[in-house]
Parts: sequence; C-alpha cells; structure tokens
Amino acid sequence: MTPWKVNQQPTKGGITVPKKVEKQKPVHEIRMGRIKAAIWANPSEKGVRYNATISRLYKDGETWKNSSSFGRDDLLLASKVLDRAHSWILATTAPKQPQPAATGTK
Repeated sequence: MTPWKVNQQPTKGGITVPKKVEKQKPVHEIRMGRIKAAIWANPSEKGVRYNATISRLYKDGETWKNSSSFGRDDLLLASKVLDRAHSWILATTAPKQPQPAATGTK
C-alpha cells in the first residue's frame, strides 16, 4: 500500500495525466508511548476496507524517525496498540444499532 495518491485530470482525447501528488493521511491513529498504529481506509467494490500499519518512533539526533522493528520491551505495548486499532475498526464497521424509543416514564 502506498501512502501517495495521484490525482488525474482528463485531457484532450481522453488521455489522463497526473495533476498533483498528495500524501494520503490515515483515517485514525492510535499512539501509546513510542508505538503508533495508523489506520488506513481503502475503498473497494464492497465498501471501505481498513488496514493498519504499526511503527516505533525514535529520535536520531534532533530528527524524529520511525521503524518497523520492535525490541522486547516494545512488544507488549505494540500488542495493546494493535488491539485498540482492531477495536476501532470493528466499531467503525459495525452495523448501526437502532436507538430504543424513549418511554414517557421517569
């Protein structure tokens, strides 16, 4: 999955050319300490499908970077972040439940 999206604009003869490159953003992020999950929405013929990426943030001098490598002390926190990402996706894709009608009693 690429985080880049190319907008295409039709030109004469029906030929499309790249108009502008925009960086896609995740629809939701979950962060606990140095561990971050990004949730991405991917449209499909059957509706929106969600994927998650996970990374570990670290500082190299004055620059923040990320890695997909996790040490022993990162693993439990990574599993908690992934659990929350899973819960968010389930809540987002769950069918909407009808609200119960209010009764006139107090």
